[in-house]
Amino acid sequence: MTETARAEVVVDLDAIAANTAALRDRVGRPLMAVVKADGYGHGLVPAARAALAGGADALGVAVLEEALALRAAGVTAPLLAWLNGPGEDMAAALTADVEVSVNATWGLAEVVDAARATGRTARLHLKVDSGLSRGGATPEQWPDLVAAAARAQAEEEVEVVGLWSHLAYADAPTHPTIGLQVGVFEQAVAVARDAGLTDARRHLANSAATVALPHTWFDMVRPGVAIYGLDPLGGDPAAHGLRPAMTVQARVVLTKRVPAGVGVSYGHTYSPRQETTLAVVPVGYADGVPRAAGNRAPVLAAGAQRSIAGRVCMDQFVLDVGDAPVAAGDRVVLWGPGTDGEPTAQQWADALDTIHYELVARVGGRFVRRHVGSAGAV
Repeated sequence: MTETARAEVVVDLDAIAANTAALRDRVGRPLMAVVKADGYGHGLVPAARAALAGGADALGVAVLEEALALRAAGVTAPLLAWLNGPGEDMAAALTADVEVSVNATWGLAEVVDAARATGRTARLHLKVDSGLSRGGATPEQWPDLVAAAARAQAEEEVEVVGLWSHLAYADAPTHPTIGLQVGVFEQAVAVARDAGLTDARRHLANSAATVALPHTWFDMVRPGVAIYGLDPLGGDPAAHGLRPAMTVQARVVLTKRVPAGVGVSYGHTYSPRQETTLAVVPVGYADGVPRAAGNRAPVLAAGAQRSIAGRVCMDQFVLDVGDAPVAAGDRVVLWGPGTDGEPTAQQWADALDTIHYELVARVGGRFVRRHVGSAGAV
């Protein structure tokens, strides 16, 4: 790590590009790289550029602010923003050539108003709720939404370029809901085709479906976490030709010898059984290190993985390194690719009964993010 960094998140942009290329080759069709949530914690603009360098055909974000930030940074690739509520600045979206998604007729009406105000034809994706019960029009609402969109398209106010949905159980590839959702989606597509929306591209597959469910690929896939090198099925990313792009590391700020039985950190939930060396690491839950990681999550220090000793505090946690030679300034790794003995984000997820998505997306605070590699460099 850099000499001055107390704690940093190192992102390998070449890994993001290579992962994108591997997924694009796998599916043999257009790929929308999802870079929402600050590129899943990897950096919105650098991650987007790296994914495009790896062959992504389009980019996906959740909210309009993310899309406009990409445009402000000079990213010109096709771009979809899909989590749009009432009163969003659709005129700004259309002016910036951002594609938008709607779930309901009121949302379509707002897009049409923006199209009339700007004189621009809105490029529109219609989302159907095929069984996740989250975003999207229900099958009962879908015909009205499709009919309204078809009328707006006939008036050249919108161009429906996408029909899409999202899977609930893609990370369990044999789950019966997958077939049910595919069926609902295909029925919704048939309704749209019958209404004259014949050119819209169908997209359903998230990361897990991209690596495991070819029958869900349709006209385009939409991977997110997989482009960052994490296995959406919770296994070994190398099995899918992926490598993790993020390494989270810090420098020890203090070491001390303590006797057996001393209480460590708040609540004294850990006590060493013998005299030992404790090392203080200057990151905590304010930086996205989960408080629940105390006494559970692994950290690489002095050549070995060691569980955090005691509770994670707001700004720091402690490691018991035994008699290993550790000094202030030494590097420790919370998670990384796993190629040099460091723990992986999946190991942390397993230890904390969560998912690696949450870990990489929430890490931040006082960590300094540093990008390495040349993919997508300007």
